[in-house]
Amino acid sequence: MMKALEGIRVLELASVLAGPAVGMFFAEAGAEVIKVENRPHGGDMTRSWKLPTEEKSKSTSAYFSSVNYQKEHRMVDLGVKEELESIHELITHTDIVINNMRPSAVARFGLGYEELKSRRPDIILAELRGFLKDEGKTAFDIVLQAETGFISMTGSAGHPARLPVAFIDLMAAHQMKEAILMALYLRERDGKGAHITSSLEESALASLANQASNTLMCGHVPARMGTQHPNIAPYGEMVRTNDSAEFVLAVGTQPQWQGLCRMLELELLIDDERFSDNPSRVIHRQALIQLIREKVAGMDSKEFESECLEARVPIGRCLTMDEVMETPAAKSMRRDEMIDGETTSRLSSIAFKMSRPDS
Repeated sequence: MMKALEGIRVLELASVLAGPAVGMFFAEAGAEVIKVENRPHGGDMTRSWKLPTEEKSKSTSAYFSSVNYQKEHRMVDLGVKEELESIHELITHTDIVINNMRPSAVARFGLGYEELKSRRPDIILAELRGFLKDEGKTAFDIVLQAETGFISMTGSAGHPARLPVAFIDLMAAHQMKEAILMALYLRERDGKGAHITSSLEESALASLANQASNTLMCGHVPARMGTQHPNIAPYGEMVRTNDSAEFVLAVGTQPQWQGLCRMLELELLIDDERFSDNPSRVIHRQALIQLIREKVAGMDSKEFESECLEARVPIGRCLTMDEVMETPAAKSMRRDEMIDGETTSRLSSIAFKMSRPDS
């Protein structure tokens, strides 16, 4: 990967996931990233978020390792005058500060934008908050998933579920990365820094996409549908072959629907008024999926996959995480590195490649 941000220094005054994910992106893109951790609290709290199978004696957890590669780690007590002054001095030689402290702590330690700008006029301060207004509420990802509607839509009827990764933290990180890159671009043009603020709450709301529009435009309040889609069928329906492989259907167009029917020898369904167009299939999806499952259950996984590919019918095989790690894409993105002298593994946070002409 081209080290596009080499020469940029980032000071990461952030913990848990969203802020550190921003810092790791900049580190992977060539920037120098200095992560300041709270020494009195034992550092970033995710150092202790370990699976039962992880060694208790290690200073890092797999969770912590996922977003803290290629950084210089400093344990600091900001309550100690000399240590706080050392951070203020570091700011004069820093391009970007990432901070997810509460506003009260920012004020107490003199880390607001006006103070930072007085030390480094072109500094870019990126502040991540939990909720737009409520400073007192702890903004863990599952709290945001609940309060921005995601848990009301995930799982199945009577069985709520959370998204299995901290999706809202990661979306907030993407929002903040985009904002910082825009600020860097503008600084190249006019030499001025920037003060960026965002919250996990706003990032979650910005990610509601069609579900937000369905409610705003149609008054539709989505219910828990498992993997199903409120607007498309059969899309998200699960099927199982006779060798116990599980697949998800993703039929999004009329030609794909017709291809599925022909492949499964269900041509009569093409003109059946219950299934002849997508709105009708959404209404009658339960009857439809029963017919499809009966046919798929008579096929083995290789046969089903190859015939869907030939018929240009979109499906996805449901892989377990260990199977995912053996895919070519995951293998190409794996990174094995040292943190605090301990070997750790993760997938790269950069999911694109860039090439530029030599001249």
